[in-house]
Amino acid sequence: MRKKGVETRREIVTKSMDIFSIKGYFNTSINDILEATQLTKGGLYGHYRSKEAIWDAAYEEASKIWQEIVYKDLRDIEDPLKRIERFIENDMRNYLGADVFPGGCFFLRMLVDLSGQSEEMNRKVWIGFEKTVDLLASWLDEAKRKGLIRQDLNHKEISNFIIITLNGAATLYASSKDPSLWQCAIDQLRHYMDQLRLIN
Repeated sequence: MRKKGVETRREIVTKSMDIFSIKGYFNTSINDILEATQLTKGGLYGHYRSKEAIWDAAYEEASKIWQEIVYKDLRDIEDPLKRIERFIENDMRNYLGADVFPGGCFFLRMLVDLSGQSEEMNRKVWIGFEKTVDLLASWLDEAKRKGLIRQDLNHKEISNFIIITLNGAATLYASSKDPSLWQCAIDQLRHYMDQLRLIN
């Protein structure tokens, strides 16, 4: 693909991510995307055959952006509990608090918007949440093997609780833009993680 074509596709995806994050998938029209990109219908459909195809590309790009922010520097942290704390801070402060997407958390917005509307698209977003829960649970497994936490903890439940808390903060922040909400989530989850740790 020519350089101009690559740049046009990137612009379509970038502009669409922002619109989807604000209006949701179903409230976003092709005309919204045309207006944002200044393309004709023929020009747009020359790159993507449908709104769903644009959404697929936007979802993949949003996932890359989120991963780059949230997983930054985590490999350098040997203590898995500290790694989870950094994950939480990256997600709340550096992703949500940085207003990477104007509508707040892209994935939370999509999950709510697509629920009961498109099982296939909703499932794609939901799988992302499940993979994150599984990753946090694996870090808790590592903490258990290293003797850092009690042996009787349910790692999947703890991971679910962390993700539920983060998404609750993301929902409230999206409507208020009050940074004390995500800061509170960081502080309270850090306290929660401290309670899991065995005192040597």
